[in-house]
Amino acid sequence: MKLPTAQCIQSNFPAWPCLKELHRDPPPNTLESGSMAMRTSASHYVVTRPLYSEETFAEDYEKVYRKRKTTLDHIKQYFSCDAKRVKNAALSVLPIIGWMKMYRVKEWLLGDIVSGVSTGLVAVLQGLAYSLLASLPAWYGLYAAFFPVIIYFFLGTSRHISVGAFPVLSLMVGAVVTRLVPDEGSPVNITGLEGLTMDEQRAIVSASLTFLVGIFQLAMGVLQVGFIVIYLSDTLVSGFTTAAAVHILISQLKFVLGLTIPGFSGPLAIIYILEGIFSQITSTNLYDLVTSIVVMVVVFIVKELNDRFRSKLPVPIPIEVIMTIIACGVSYAFNFKENHGVDVVGKIPDGFEAPVAPNLHIFQETAVDAFPIAIVGFAVGFAVAKVYSVKHDYVIDGNQELIAFGASNIFGGAFKSLTASTALSRSAVQESTGGKTQIAGALSAIIVLIVTLAIGFLLEPLPKSVLGAVVIVNLKGMLMQVREVPYLWKKDRLDCIVWIVTCLASIFLGLDLGLAVGLGVELLAVVFRTQFPRCSVLANITGTDIYRDRKDYINIYEPEGVKIFKIPAPIFFANIDFFRGKLVDAVGFNPLRILRKRNKALRKIKKLIKKGELTVTSKGLKLTGSFPIDESEDESNMEDLDQPVDFSDLPVQVNWRSELPANISVPPMTIHSLVLDFSAVSFIDISAIKGLKTALKEFIRVDVEIYIVACDPYIIEKLKSCKFFDDEIKTSIFFLTLHDAILHILQLHPPLTISKKAYSSVHDMLYNGNTSLRSREKTIKEPETRF
Repeated sequence: MKLPTAQCIQSNFPAWPCLKELHRDPPPNTLESGSMAMRTSASHYVVTRPLYSEETFAEDYEKVYRKRKTTLDHIKQYFSCDAKRVKNAALSVLPIIGWMKMYRVKEWLLGDIVSGVSTGLVAVLQGLAYSLLASLPAWYGLYAAFFPVIIYFFLGTSRHISVGAFPVLSLMVGAVVTRLVPDEGSPVNITGLEGLTMDEQRAIVSASLTFLVGIFQLAMGVLQVGFIVIYLSDTLVSGFTTAAAVHILISQLKFVLGLTIPGFSGPLAIIYILEGIFSQITSTNLYDLVTSIVVMVVVFIVKELNDRFRSKLPVPIPIEVIMTIIACGVSYAFNFKENHGVDVVGKIPDGFEAPVAPNLHIFQETAVDAFPIAIVGFAVGFAVAKVYSVKHDYVIDGNQELIAFGASNIFGGAFKSLTASTALSRSAVQESTGGKTQIAGALSAIIVLIVTLAIGFLLEPLPKSVLGAVVIVNLKGMLMQVREVPYLWKKDRLDCIVWIVTCLASIFLGLDLGLAVGLGVELLAVVFRTQFPRCSVLANITGTDIYRDRKDYINIYEPEGVKIFKIPAPIFFANIDFFRGKLVDAVGFNPLRILRKRNKALRKIKKLIKKGELTVTSKGLKLTGSFPIDESEDESNMEDLDQPVDFSDLPVQVNWRSELPANISVPPMTIHSLVLDFSAVSFIDISAIKGLKTALKEFIRVDVEIYIVACDPYIIEKLKSCKFFDDEIKTSIFFLTLHDAILHILQLHPPLTISKKAYSSVHDMLYNGNTSLRSREKTIKEPETRF
């Protein structure tokens, strides 16, 4: 197919006045490259080039041949080894080597020391508090602030996050712990737990679960599947963490009120906990309640002041630590435990417990629970790390983060540590107090070590209600995420539904099932968006080569007899029927119905000629019957009705736009060309290729010309390999751009008008460069002929 050059293009379309200037001498300050001239001093550009289909473009511009690597090539490259790969591997596995080489001692060391001490004090308090969420003795939270931090110091790629206990993970661990070792009743029959106290049994369950979580994370890191976190959207994580905050709040009420409530796990556990609290509300310990309220009010006010005067304070006021020290002193002075029945932290061992091997029987009982804990722990840690990496301009590696968290939890699990990730507030303290590297994290671990080995006994009189109050105050950020709901409802209702369903499912079904439900709803939302995309009919923005949805603009030009249809999504088995239905709606007729009507009409005409009731004359066909003949439906050989119209047995060819004899009627068509904009189609599968081929053939068989524009070359190659093209569908239907296709169509089908004089006027406009065509101008069909 020979296409015109740019000289023809400028005169064939009424909507591009700028093309009239293509052959003027370029003005000053103009950059020229080949056939392109771009004005640097103006706000528009002028381009002259030939009109291209995909075929003609391939003839003029030769593609670079690129050898595709086979699977064997990739395997060889993966296992090849040289000095550079060894160096890169060492830097990847041990990121500490990279940032240690560039460590600025004079500029960074003081900030790391201050940050390490501040973070260490907060980590001690949060470790004690979060261990209560896991239904464990308080000192196991201190282990989570020490052992995982040491491993992450060497393996982690983030320089600012503070590794340790995270309330959501502690709560998920606590649900597993109370399920296997309940407060009331006998524990699950697990080998290796015989003869141990309840706290010792729970510590073994927690340690084994943490070890298994580490194995999952390490395995995912080694297998390079860090991308899995992308399936947890910000909306899903927000709804999930809000639900977790509600669980944490409810779980801490028993400490704040001084009640003894057995632990519950599984669906509707939160309802059972609330039922237990309200049934014992009259037994509230007023000393616990008053202490908790005072601590919450003071901590909340000082935290607000820290946020408001952040720029003026050298370091945030460590109000949690201060209130903890005060509470310890008051509790010790007035002997709250003995005199007022206040539950306190109690005995804290001087030193660390001996490492233990994980229990394989517990692995079997907790494998289903460990995987979501591993995913949530990594997702939260990676999200926080990404925030600080962007802020401080360095790169983090998702797969290496998985390896670092996995190794940290394996090492921590061996020493009975809680499952570790990162807490938002603790990481904020480490970064805001001047921390530059994980040296601050290592120093915080040293502070925890000092507390554990030397001064842990000073925390023994600390009321658990104080820890519960500190936990509740720190939930503010997560609970306030509920304010996102009105915003999401206004901006994106599908995202809002994902948030609400995830939150409610996590609250009532438990965090593990809630996460699964939320992930399922999120994937359904993705499927819904791709299966039912917003298709549109495009029109030209007058005076440009730009095409937009015709419903959105006023001053547009719609070429007569042309429909431009755009689908902004991949085409695959799930949405091909939707695509075909929207295409039929856009053109205003069903091509298959028209094809069948035409074939039925042709059968009727052949029968009438054969019976002699229609005769061929010089002016066409003449009806010789005395009465009009009603059209009858011939249902025989229905499969033949879907084939192309065959005029081989007729002495004339039917003009389907004219009036047909003998009351034969065929639905009219308003278009002669259909343009499919594939610029947003990223892939197409085999099922969709078959459906697309069928749809295009239906249009082609009713004399509608098909054009596909802006199609990805790899999709065209796939169509060729799948034998998409044949005698009816040819490769010449593909055009480089939408504008190329429209110009080509307007050359083949000049606009029709109501009279020769009007047509002559339009002809002059097209070929002399005038641009006075009005938007959406009404035209009348060409004079009809019969046969």
